[in-house]
Order: sequence, then C-alpha cells, then structure tokens
Amino acid sequence: MMKQSLITLFIFLFISVATSAQTPEKISYQAIIRAPDNNLLINSNVSIKIIIHQGNPNGTAVYQETHNIISNNNGLVSLEIGMGKNVTGSFSTISWQSGSYFIETQVDLNGGSNYNIIGITQLLSVPYALHAKTAERLVGSSTTNSTKAAIRSFTSSRDVAVGDINNTIECTASSTLTLTSGFTTMTIGDTINLEAHNGAELTIFPSPGVTINYNTVIAKFTSVAGNVRFGLLRKSGLNSYIISGQ
Repeated sequence: MMKQSLITLFIFLFISVATSAQTPEKISYQAIIRAPDNNLLINSNVSIKIIIHQGNPNGTAVYQETHNIISNNNGLVSLEIGMGKNVTGSFSTISWQSGSYFIETQVDLNGGSNYNIIGITQLLSVPYALHAKTAERLVGSSTTNSTKAAIRSFTSSRDVAVGDINNTIECTASSTLTLTSGFTTMTIGDTINLEAHNGAELTIFPSPGVTINYNTVIAKFTSVAGNVRFGLLRKSGLNSYIISGQ
C-alpha cells in the first residue's frame, strides 16, 4: 500500500484562562494533507485520529480522539484537539505537569477508519500553558485576566496596524485589511483573530511581496445575516502569513 503523506504546518494553543470550571481546554491543530502522489488533497473528506502519548513517542497513550473533516482549497485541515469524538481517556484530566507529551497523527484519506501512522510531534510550549491552568485550579487565580484579547472595531478598509496584533478584528461592515510588506512589528508567531459579522465580508489582501498560505491570493470571510464567520491569521515569515477558517 502506498504511504499516505501529511505535512504538519503548525500546532498552536487556544485555551481560555477564565476561572470557570466549564471553560473548554483544547489545542488548535492545522495540517496540509497530500495524496500518495504528493499532490494536495483539496476539498476532500478525511478522517484523522489524534493520540497523545506520555513520556516518549511510544509511551502510554493517555488520550485518543477522531475527527472527520473536509480539507479546503489549499489542502488545509483545521481541528481542535480535545473536541473530537472521544476514543479513550479524558483530555481535561491529562496531568501535563507529569512529563513530556507527544501527539501522534493518523490519517485515512478516504474518510474511513483505515488509519495510517503519519508522524509524531512533541508538544513543547503547549503543555506548560495547560499546566498553568491546572495550577490555577489548585491555588486559585487573579481576578484580572491579563491575556484577554482586545476587540478592534473594523468598518472601513485599512492597513494592518500595531494594535491588531494578538487582538480581535470585528468586521461589521464589508472592508479590506491589507497586509503590508515589511510589517516587522508583528513578529513570527503573532496572531490576529478575524471575525466577520451579520452579512459583512472581511477581505484580507496581501500587498506586493506578501504571501498568504504560500501564494498571493486574497482571503475572504463572508458572514451571513445573524451569524459570525471566524478565522485566524498567524505570521509565519518576514512577509508570509497563514490564514485558517476560510
């Protein structure tokens, strides 16, 4: 059987630090899916199994879940570890302070349950943030949430600004955000939350020299009346960005 191919783009943490016991814990995970011939697998239904191992890549599997998801026009899939169909274990009770953890990714390109092991990635900064939440439950927390993102009203087209970094753009009137070349104030790894509200269309436009998801096409988030369309922009290079949620 020809080996399936998956190239992981990035793993980033999305976890609320609110004190509510009902706050969900989850890790946002994105990857590019390729067919055995190395072509992007676009607009296709795929199944993904996530296994979290403790201690080493072959260590105890403390948690397993599955996702059935459709890749986008760029072969990109987005999922939230901790929110899939549970197989074994409990994500919310993982003892992140008890050592290193590894994520094993398995994929069935046909959307079934014939999974092939694609790879194993060690979790680095993510467990520490989750551990901080565990510690918060044990010792209590401050009433001030210093990591809360600011909401930036967006009703007219403009260039990306310093105040957008690590905050949320709330687009309530169709407008364009231009990613300017050489925007070095935003460093690699910084993010911007994107929201299009109630029928508004948020367009992300790359200026000359800037790429989005490895090309120069625009990204659009089109909402419908009475609803919100969400996305995330992450800087991945000097003049390159990854955008998910389209």
